[in-house]
Amino acid sequence: MDYQNMTSPCGLDCFNCPLYLANTDEKLREMIADRYKCPKEKAVCRGCRNEEGVIAVIGRNKPCYIYQCIRRKGISFCCDCKDFPCDYLHPYADQADQRPHNTKVFNSCLIRKMGLEEWAKKKARNVKETYFNGQIKLND
Repeated sequence: MDYQNMTSPCGLDCFNCPLYLANTDEKLREMIADRYKCPKEKAVCRGCRNEEGVIAVIGRNKPCYIYQCIRRKGISFCCDCKDFPCDYLHPYADQADQRPHNTKVFNSCLIRKMGLEEWAKKKARNVKETYFNGQIKLND
């Protein structure tokens, strides 16, 4: 797996994303097409970098601000930037229960700390599972 190519600049793990997994999972593709009200053939994504920051299935027709920013600065990941973290990575509560975007800063910090390959193999899937299914721990 080319983790460099299959990890978005903001730290989302495209290789674990349902939109990417729908490329090889017909049932998942049908569910996504139904959810986003789009043709089944368009209910997929090849990964942020392969799509040049344009994720059409969610209604985007231009690259997101983060993708534009890393291209302009000539860096690979937000965590490589002197301005990290910035407001482009700000979490959004209005869709926190549906989208993994609030994990961007945490993932980016882990990529910086662990390195891309180790994060991708040992931690990326766990971050998303904990985010959606875990419980907060306060000195328990």
